[in-house]
Amino acid sequence: MDAQKTTIKEEAVSLLKEAAKKAPKLFGIKTGVEGLDDLFYTTEVTPEGKIIKKPLGGIPYLSVTNLTGVSDTGKSLMVEQFAVKQASLGYPVVFVTVESPSAFVAAGLRERAKAMQINWEDIENNIVLIDASTYSSLREDVNNLINTMKYAIETYKTHSVVIDSVTGLYEAREMMARTIVRKLFNFMKRYKQTAIFVSQKRSSHEELSAEAAGGYAVSHIVDCTMVLSKEIILSKYAAERYNLPIGSILRMFRIDGCRMCGHDTKIRELIITETGLVKIGKPISEIVSRR
Repeated sequence: MDAQKTTIKEEAVSLLKEAAKKAPKLFGIKTGVEGLDDLFYTTEVTPEGKIIKKPLGGIPYLSVTNLTGVSDTGKSLMVEQFAVKQASLGYPVVFVTVESPSAFVAAGLRERAKAMQINWEDIENNIVLIDASTYSSLREDVNNLINTMKYAIETYKTHSVVIDSVTGLYEAREMMARTIVRKLFNFMKRYKQTAIFVSQKRSSHEELSAEAAGGYAVSHIVDCTMVLSKEIILSKYAAERYNLPIGSILRMFRIDGCRMCGHDTKIRELIITETGLVKIGKPISEIVSRR
């Protein structure tokens, strides 16, 4: 029996020197989320030879970020703030809505803009909605979605993509999660888009882990994972520990990892304001020690 034929992919081999010429510049893309942008950083060497951290000022340019958490932790609010902020700066954004029809997402974006004190006229032509919630052919066939995103990116010259949520693209078929996320990841890299994928957690998942529906398929592929969680204060011990009334909710945030740059590793308080904006607060360790 003949040995199985193999091929050599010569174009996949390169010297570090050549690959480095194609590497993107490292800088931050503003998220519109108070307290988040300075949690990513790069390093610099001073004239004296000392290594210092320098805030990046946002998520890394051309990164693909996984934003995961259980319901009611602020995931959609966060990506809406990101889209509104980038649009207000003149950078068009593709927003793929998988959970809600585009008209309802538009209403949410309007509320986020008002709370952020950004004029609707400054963003209405810079956010491109793709309604995968209404059109099942986009939701159920990732190749159709990719071709539609390609059309939107090329037509509107966008710089960023939000998918809320990527979990809805492999709902009831989580064994396909890795394949679908890998295709989307490669697409974002090919078309030079800074992207945020929202992913949902199941009730069995540990809240502050990077695991989500589909297992670790999303977090293993993407460049960065941000985890949102919540704790309902039901005991006297928890109420005293956090100085919160019984029945209230403590929301938390952490960056699970980022392969493109350094990042803060602390678990921090996550605040949803009365106007519906997400803010990143102090480390939980400081809150507990102070209270």
